Amino acid sequence: MARMPNPRVLAEVLRTGNLRARLRSAREGVTGVRLQLIAAALHLGLMDALSEAPASTEQLAGHLGAVDQDLLGAYLRVLAAAGLLTGEGSWRLTRFGRAVVGDDVVRATYEGFGGYHTDLYRGLPELLRGGPRRHDTTESGEVIARLSAALYPLIRGLLVRTVTARRPRRVLDIGCGAGLYLAAMLEAAPEATGIGVEVDPDAAALARRTLSERGLADRASVEQVDVRQALAAGRPGALADGVDLALLANSIYYVPVDERAELLRAVARLLAPGGALVIVSTVAGPQLFSRHLDLELRAQDGRMELPAVHVLLGQLREAGLRPDPPERIGPPAAALSAVTAIR
Repeated sequence: MARMPNPRVLAEVLRTGNLRARLRSAREGVTGVRLQLIAAALHLGLMDALSEAPASTEQLAGHLGAVDQDLLGAYLRVLAAAGLLTGEGSWRLTRFGRAVVGDDVVRATYEGFGGYHTDLYRGLPELLRGGPRRHDTTESGEVIARLSAALYPLIRGLLVRTVTARRPRRVLDIGCGAGLYLAAMLEAAPEATGIGVEVDPDAAALARRTLSERGLADRASVEQVDVRQALAAGRPGALADGVDLALLANSIYYVPVDERAELLRAVARLLAPGGALVIVSTVAGPQLFSRHLDLELRAQDGRMELPAVHVLLGQLREAGLRPDPPERIGPPAAALSAVTAIR
């Protein structure tokens, strides 16, 4: 049976500090430790090594090129205390450990939030003093694409409804990331063909793999190109006119603010008469993640920020499109909205 805290000790804690804040800071501190230790295990390749077969500390040291087995053993025991490993004589993954390795959204979440998302704050003092801006979109493009797949269940329903109602023959996904949204549109419109555009080469390769695995490679292609440069260069064949449905999902905020209006005008020119552009985006708002993502964008090299809904609607009208009322997607904490605009 757990013993009650000594009343004198409890009174001393209450007298000398904010007990509620101290308990919260301790909980969040432990959460931060878990995040970083799991991210490190993925970065090291330790989790992947154990996904193949159980291994001893000595075997893992050889696999990882670790020369300090004592330090490695201590790290493995931390992972065991966090519930990812078990069996010190022969280390193996727990059910949770297998989920981290086997569910790519879980894996990307640890990689992203244990990497560039939290690294932002470690580098913030230098940024505030005028240090070099960040390049997360180019240095972590593949992780960003994989992490955005977490929103797929929230967005897929919108896309299926839109495709079913509009029955497009040609679809375009700008900033297609892992290719999940392009695949969803094509699966909902069996007669349609499509094109995905993605600037990051690793993400583009991931999108091609998604299309191939879903049996859609014969109906769609992925171009590894900066859509802004492609459109400015005169719209190469892959971006020809006559698009019935174009999508910008979680990508408009990566376009510098002073270039967004021109991009929207260029995309509008690609649409067939009556064609639609769907924009899905985290929008500026008071939610913690919205504020965090906006800060991260403003720290990048290039003037980026989350769009305000009213500003986005105005830009769509300036581009010659007729936007429908915005639709909130998912829980309020996600700050995710969608706007469909018609040519």
